[in-house]
Amino acid sequence: MNQTRRKRRSDPPLSRLDSLSPEMPFPSSKSPSLISPRVRNIFLLLIFCSIIFTLFTYCTFRRDQISSIARSLPLFSTQRRHLLFSIAASRDSWLRRSSYVRLWYSPNSTRAVVFLDRGGGLDPDPDPTLPPAVVSQDVSRFPYTFPGGLRSAIRVARVVKETVDRGDNKDVRWFVFGDDDTVFFVDNLVTVLSKYDHRKWWYVGSNSEFYDQNVRYSFDMAFGGGGFAISASLGKVLAKVLDSCLMRYAHMYGSDSRIFSCLAELGVALTHEPGFHQIDVRGNLFGLLCAHPLAPLVSLHHLDAVDPFFPKTNRTESVARLIGAASLDSARILQQSVCYDSSNIVTVSVVWGYAVQVYEGNKLLPDLLTLQKTFSTWRRGSGVRSNYMFSTREYPRDPCARPLVFFLDSVRSDETDGTWSSYKLHNVGNCHRAEAVKRLQWIRVMSRKLKLNVEQMNPPRRQCCDISSPYNTSMVINIRQCMPDELIAMNT
Repeated sequence: MNQTRRKRRSDPPLSRLDSLSPEMPFPSSKSPSLISPRVRNIFLLLIFCSIIFTLFTYCTFRRDQISSIARSLPLFSTQRRHLLFSIAASRDSWLRRSSYVRLWYSPNSTRAVVFLDRGGGLDPDPDPTLPPAVVSQDVSRFPYTFPGGLRSAIRVARVVKETVDRGDNKDVRWFVFGDDDTVFFVDNLVTVLSKYDHRKWWYVGSNSEFYDQNVRYSFDMAFGGGGFAISASLGKVLAKVLDSCLMRYAHMYGSDSRIFSCLAELGVALTHEPGFHQIDVRGNLFGLLCAHPLAPLVSLHHLDAVDPFFPKTNRTESVARLIGAASLDSARILQQSVCYDSSNIVTVSVVWGYAVQVYEGNKLLPDLLTLQKTFSTWRRGSGVRSNYMFSTREYPRDPCARPLVFFLDSVRSDETDGTWSSYKLHNVGNCHRAEAVKRLQWIRVMSRKLKLNVEQMNPPRRQCCDISSPYNTSMVINIRQCMPDELIAMNT
């Protein structure tokens, strides 16, 4: 016994698991337990609680993450069908101006309603290329005291309430308001409104180009002719209180002043977007269109008060040509790129979808971003001063002192070659030109479709361009993204 015990003491110690060979039975219930049942149960409970806590934390994180993604999706998925346009018109004006609305309205993708002052003579068989027309409700109970003004301002203001109260507002995220001579670039408007959450209170638009108009009415009011947008959540609240506001503002002139005042009472301020254009100027818009802000073109108004945009066209035809180009590259329309030919000392300003100007010499970029004053003031009279909301430069009276101007002639696009736009020289006389440009007749511009997202618009950056040399009667220009540290300037 003693020898056996001594021998076992000399063997190396065995671990508990090693000591349980396959031939040996597991300890019986009568054997002493490795871990007491109480400790084992506590241990298992802790493991179970740890698993539950981990699952709860993971699911909560995923739920918050999914919820966050869900909250952000509407900002990037706004589409044409989410906008409802309300067009203010009268029976007489609609007969003259419906051709403008037909240019931008698409019955398959655009939701719009026209509000008329009366229904007499409405066509019993509506034109499918135009939005449906309805007659505004009676507003005779509302006071109007502005001297010499038009009571129709009340009816037009109340279009906001009548639009919101209609039963066809399912999935509407934005209510958009404009006149029958307002031309909208719908895809660009969708892009602009995608920056904002329609579930919050937003009032989006712009003021007048004419300084005196803003002094008279407000610098913080969206002018109705240029159009403005109200988020669906704000529109529903505004509709409830609008009638009481109309009672308080009988002394005001226009409908947009009434909407602005009521929104101010709700505590909502205007969010300015430079692509809305009231066009409170007259005459030739060449200078204004050639220096469009670095923002998507959203609207143009007062088309009856300005000249056709293109030579040898009427107003409707000229707007149709601009919209036709926009249909191929909506975000790029009227966006200005400037490039330089150092070898020939030539500066070229490309306003995509409209015109190209070729300057002899090195012109600094800031000078080309200033509007040429080709237009006249909105208000007429000897005492009216040319005060605008932007910087201007004089437009030479002598045609030979102006740059060569090429107007858009055609646009084509395909997935492989991108977009090619062609611009034809507009001859203004027998002017002496430098050898490098005197034979130019055509300019062809190659570009890729400009796709803007929220990040690219905050803040935006102007694109660069290159001139292919040599050129004789035709110049080829390529528009592209600028490199990170590239300057838009001539190498001197």
